[in-house]
Amino acid sequence: MTLMRIGELAAAAGVSNRTVDFYTSLGLLTPASRTTGGFRLYDPAAVEQIATVQHLESSGMALDDIAAQLRGAGATDLTGVLTRLDQDLAALRALAENAGDTAQGLAATLAVRANQLLTTAMELLSTMPPP
Repeated sequence: MTLMRIGELAAAAGVSNRTVDFYTSLGLLTPASRTTGGFRLYDPAAVEQIATVQHLESSGMALDDIAAQLRGAGATDLTGVLTRLDQDLAALRALAENAGDTAQGLAATLAVRANQLLTTAMELLSTMPPP
């Protein structure tokens, strides 16, 4: 495995050196090693990590939240979250049945956004390597 210097990683990921520095400072990226001169070296898998972070950020997730999840801080009970999501969808259906046209339109817009986020989650999970 050939490790990459920051400039090589930035070029491969299509971002600036400054973005790599920023992501590293937030804990979104972790150098694999350092040279004897102190330069950070990154695993080539960091290119995909950058793409994942950018995809999550463009989907509306805050960088601090992404970093916390990558560090394992604030680990989430996925089963519990999915159960609450099912309950919330049932409640939304019940509310929509009795809502006026304006409220239904707003609820539909929000439901479309929620669906986009779920689709993003499924796409990311399907591309991530197994533990």
